[in-house]
Amino acid sequence: MRKKTPPKNHVIDQSLSRRHFLAASAASGFVLSASGLLLPKSAMAAEVPKHGGHLKLGMKGGAATDVLDPAAAAGTVSYLANHVWGDKIVESHPETGAPLPGLAESWTSSADAAVWTFKIRKDVPFHNGSTMTVADVVATLKRHTDEKSKSGALGLLRSIKTVEETAGDLVITLAEGNADLPLLLTDYHLMVQPNGGFDDPNSGIGTGPYKIKSFEPGVRLTFEKNENDWREDRGFVDSVEVIVMNDNTARIAALSSGQVHFINFVEPKTVKLLERVPHLEILRTKAKGYYSFQMFCDTAPFNNNDLRLALKYAVDREAILQRVVGGYGTIGNDYPINETYPLAPEGIEQRMYDPDKAAFHFKKSGHDGTVLLRTSDVAFPGAVDAAVLLQESAKKAGIEIEVKREPTDGYWSNVWNAKPFCATYWGGRPTQDLRYATSYLSTADWNDSRFKRPDFDIMLKAARSELDNAKRKLLYHDMAVMVRDEGGSIIPVFNDFLNATNKSMKGFVHDIGNDVSNGYIASRVWLDA
Repeated sequence: MRKKTPPKNHVIDQSLSRRHFLAASAASGFVLSASGLLLPKSAMAAEVPKHGGHLKLGMKGGAATDVLDPAAAAGTVSYLANHVWGDKIVESHPETGAPLPGLAESWTSSADAAVWTFKIRKDVPFHNGSTMTVADVVATLKRHTDEKSKSGALGLLRSIKTVEETAGDLVITLAEGNADLPLLLTDYHLMVQPNGGFDDPNSGIGTGPYKIKSFEPGVRLTFEKNENDWREDRGFVDSVEVIVMNDNTARIAALSSGQVHFINFVEPKTVKLLERVPHLEILRTKAKGYYSFQMFCDTAPFNNNDLRLALKYAVDREAILQRVVGGYGTIGNDYPINETYPLAPEGIEQRMYDPDKAAFHFKKSGHDGTVLLRTSDVAFPGAVDAAVLLQESAKKAGIEIEVKREPTDGYWSNVWNAKPFCATYWGGRPTQDLRYATSYLSTADWNDSRFKRPDFDIMLKAARSELDNAKRKLLYHDMAVMVRDEGGSIIPVFNDFLNATNKSMKGFVHDIGNDVSNGYIASRVWLDA
């Protein structure tokens, strides 16, 4: 079979011309730097970044099992560390989530979105003094697509047929078209390493703004500035220290006393307390993650859609938002997408707490007796309280819910995705396609609502390869309505990321991609004192 060559003149349409993209970025508080990458507008205006100092980050999410190999990264500390020493092929816009140049300065696709060509930057140095080549990028992707690699990105990349260097460019051929391929390459496991990391995946050698200096798994990591960084718009401090602080009280004490400049995972109940401290600031960022109660659509009594609708109308979303999330989030509408996703659906009526409608559908379902809901403190912060709130609001509709509090130990193996009605939490994904493919596709391993609809699967596949964003958005709208009205997910709220900082730390970028400025906090901030 003759090798398929991508047309050189077909540029992927992101629904933004360069001029409109720059205007939108400026309006969002970002400017294009000399390197062609986004920089907070404040860094180019009144707040000019200061250089120097030692940045200390107190982080929850580290363990003695942590490693530097980006393929095996798990937990917030490993996620953050990858972004301190490494760079990815593609980055994402902090406000819109659209793909942006990283180590690839541009890309084009074939008309069916199955063959992609990426122009890789030249003269980018690795920390060991060698120069990054296209071959290093090819090797990186080959390592993460190898079934033996156990890479955390393997599932995202299974559609890749070939990765090769052609005429000095990176060329990726997919088994089927995927308009989101550039965003898939923003996954935090995909840090480009010398020879792809085949030689020493745990070296921590990359092209990022800081070099690894020391690493004590579950304790701390230290970094020093990369004086040969290929970018000038990042890496403002001289050194970075990441201190593992899994205890909530210890993190708050460390920030309050000035031992660290920043902490993550601030509990909503402590926000008011921290806001009273003059030298501290709460950082609240919109996020893609959500709290939910999942029902098995194929298991009695939840195989009756009227019962599922009854429970969806029976949840007081506002009460959960205020009393469980502390108001630091947004109301959900029983589908897993919010406005932080590109091409998010619009015009779908918000489902509200309605005891009368809940009672109507409950009676129509013919169900007699209680409904068993399993929950646990580990499901999400306040999961037990949220379940009790649902129990109370459902009672007003004549629905009796039995709340069973399960042990934290074994909850994710014995209850979640094993029992027909339980509390759970889902983090965000870079794209709507990945969000749905992870847990709503009929064949998904983590389909924890047992939502299995061939027509939904067809729409998901069609949207994946559709390059016309208007058509794609319409497909996503129809998919959301289907999940909302016929699926097994009760999604009352999307939670915000809550972090806190000493006011001497400047330049923090609220990035919808993920927590801690999408991993880039050490790259973006500077110290003012």
